[in-house]
Amino acid sequence: MRGPFVFCDDKGAYLKNDTCRNAILRASKLARLRPIGWHVLRHTFASHLVMGGVPLKAVQELLGHASIEMTMRYAHLSPDVKKDAVRVLEQRPRGTLGAHG
Repeated sequence: MRGPFVFCDDKGAYLKNDTCRNAILRASKLARLRPIGWHVLRHTFASHLVMGGVPLKAVQELLGHASIEMTMRYAHLSPDVKKDAVRVLEQRPRGTLGAHG
């Protein structure tokens, strides 16, 4: 039986911190990655959601943050996403930016 948790035991119960930490460390070692922890996974989760176009409010609720400011600390954009955002302006015809452009 699976519980409401992503990482749970066979009975659906919450896993203790050490159990999760050790599993992540083993998985990162097997994948030949640097050692990572929960915090890195939360940042990655938030960043990929935001880069995929998920609204910050939804990401905030998924992470369980009380404030949108905390969520914004987690939701880092990749350099490519930032470059693509600026390219949107480069693709517009001249003179279409309005009074502030």
